[in-house]
Amino acid sequence: MGDVLAGNHAVWEFDSDSVLIRFARGIRAPRLWQALGSRRVPLEAVSGLTVTAGKRNTVVLRALPRPGADPLMEAADGQVRESCDPYRLVLPADRAAHAEAFADALRARLGPDEPSGEFLVGAAQPPLQLKAYDARVGFDGSAVTFQWSRTGATGTKWKAGDQRYPLAALSGVEWVSPSGSGGHLRLLLRDAVGDPRPDHDLAAAVFGVGCGAVHESLPFAAAVLAALPGRTPVASVPRARSGGDDRLRHLSELYGAGLLTDAEYAALRERFAAECR
Repeated sequence: MGDVLAGNHAVWEFDSDSVLIRFARGIRAPRLWQALGSRRVPLEAVSGLTVTAGKRNTVVLRALPRPGADPLMEAADGQVRESCDPYRLVLPADRAAHAEAFADALRARLGPDEPSGEFLVGAAQPPLQLKAYDARVGFDGSAVTFQWSRTGATGTKWKAGDQRYPLAALSGVEWVSPSGSGGHLRLLLRDAVGDPRPDHDLAAAVFGVGCGAVHESLPFAAAVLAALPGRTPVASVPRARSGGDDRLRHLSELYGAGLLTDAEYAALRERFAAECR
């Protein structure tokens, strides 16, 4: 198509088989968008487009990513705020007809409306570094490393020493946004179950004030997820965060083994139950 739509803090350039999204820099642009810079999204990675009325005399064009096609959105698992959604373009209301025309033209070129068996959108390339509250996390393309902080890490982590996890040992990545209470990055291991408490899990890094911000930690999580070998299509397996029964069962095992106090067990059970509702 070769046409362009310029919106608030982003420009979408349409080709015959993809959309190049260029994000603006500046204090008003979402920091996640600034960190992404630009992204080329193949049309086969999009399952639909919508045009809706926005706030303050605007119209919103939104592309709906295919499940399993974008590692960034898979890692986010619905936790990205609407205002930071990289698939959302806000335009002046007087360009509604223009947006509708482009949406109609693109719909005819979209891929199948079903989960993708492979990632179709690129992710940040290693080497990458992430500063969390209790660790410095590194990804060199073949393994993820945790270097524990003397001031932030719990005794469990500090006594165990720094950790290194080859990609072959991982089955997935769990990212919990720091925008809420807490937040963490957890590696899901193929042959082991970690401590349900992120601050005690040797395969997890805890976020904190000024550490693990969304624009830093989410692209990092997406890069690790995209690099995992022989991944199973994301949409066809249960998400780690929804495995409430398994987490509660493991919690009971820890309690039965005397590794949790009564107060810790009660607090964790209540938190897991709330997350599963």
